[in-house]
This record gives sequence, structure tokens and C-alpha cells, in this order.
Amino acid sequence: MFTILEKAIIGMALLRILSGCIEIFAAYLMIRFNEVEKALIINTSLALIGPLILVITTAIGIFGIADKLSFGKFFWIIIGVGFILYGVKSN
Repeated sequence: MFTILEKAIIGMALLRILSGCIEIFAAYLMIRFNEVEKALIINTSLALIGPLILVITTAIGIFGIADKLSFGKFFWIIIGVGFILYGVKSN
């Protein structure tokens, strides 16, 4: 009847909910200020938060399955996240 959720799943989901709330609040601020310059500042701030949430959420997930991962797979996951962050930050 009751499903017990893993702590890692709850942590990851709560971080994604927090991220979504921050995005919605940022959209509200953009509409409230109604200035392109301030909207760009808010949008730039979101560019810092997004990758941070990605890294933290991925770290929680990796710690949740750390006992099931070999070192080689763990290495490839870290490299993959690094490539994602590099691709997001590159011009």
C-alpha cells in the first residue's frame, strides 16, 4: 500500500522542485520589472543556478548507486557531466 522512496530520490526530486520554483520566480521578476536590462541580469543568474543543480542532483544520484557502480563506470559518468558543463559554458 505504501511505497517507501529512497533518500536519494527524495533529494533529487526536491532539488528539481526547488529549481523549478526558482525559474518561475525569475520569470515573475522579469515581468514585474519590465526592463530588458534587469531581465538579462535575472536570466544570467539562472545560468549559474542550472548547472549547479545539475551537478548536485547528479552527485546525489551517483552516491545513491555508488555501491552498484564499478570505478570505470563512475569515471565515465564524471567525464560525461564534465562534457555537459563544458558544452553549456562554451561559446
